[in-house]
Amino acid sequence: MRSPAAPASGETQPRVQAVFWDMDGTLVDTEPYWIAAELSLVERFGGYWSEELGRGLVGNALPASAAVLQEAGVRLDIRRIIDELTGSVIDQVREAIPWRPGARELLSELCDAGIPTALVTMSEELLAREIVARLPEGSFGHLVTGDMVANGKPHPEPYLRAVEHLAARQPQVDKSRIVALEDSLPGATSAQAAGLVTVAIPHMVPLPEDPARHHWDTLAGRGLADLEALVGQAPALDAALQGPA
Repeated sequence: MRSPAAPASGETQPRVQAVFWDMDGTLVDTEPYWIAAELSLVERFGGYWSEELGRGLVGNALPASAAVLQEAGVRLDIRRIIDELTGSVIDQVREAIPWRPGARELLSELCDAGIPTALVTMSEELLAREIVARLPEGSFGHLVTGDMVANGKPHPEPYLRAVEHLAARQPQVDKSRIVALEDSLPGATSAQAAGLVTVAIPHMVPLPEDPARHHWDTLAGRGLADLEALVGQAPALDAALQGPA
């Protein structure tokens, strides 16, 4: 069994208290799976769907996406649409998991360094556990999934739930020392609203520049040292938000 290693006595404690990960598009490249599932479902009911329309749902909470599919002609209730989409994506995941570049390597380094992690995704627990089961045991200390929250991204609730879980095990949690990794605007908005150091790694959909968050092209080649540097820059981001004195 693999578990995070605590720093030895006398070692310098890292600045980063925890790293929270989005799943679809950040940890795994499953967005094409979702779009394929949407396309199949809409076409089954004689409606029109496209990759461009699917990109517009990237990062959204599943009930919101299901409502859009109803408008596109899918004559099923919200719960049935979510179940059909999730089942299709799980089937595709069981065939192959397209990991995002650098994601597993960074996750492994965090675990080896004893940095707590959480998966914060709008996918439901059934799919999230399919993905996590393909990683070394202990890679994620906690899951927050779309079916565990009342308000999905871009609302801050998903990330605040992850913070609450961390705080229950680790006293004196400082949100300015928690890093969130996100690929979508709804996800980045959620993490920022929760007060976390947010890194946007756009994939299928470009994200606008924002001085209140960091932007990376990829996780490939990134490590704990890069995350530590971002936490050290947090005051600079606060200054950018406040503007001139």
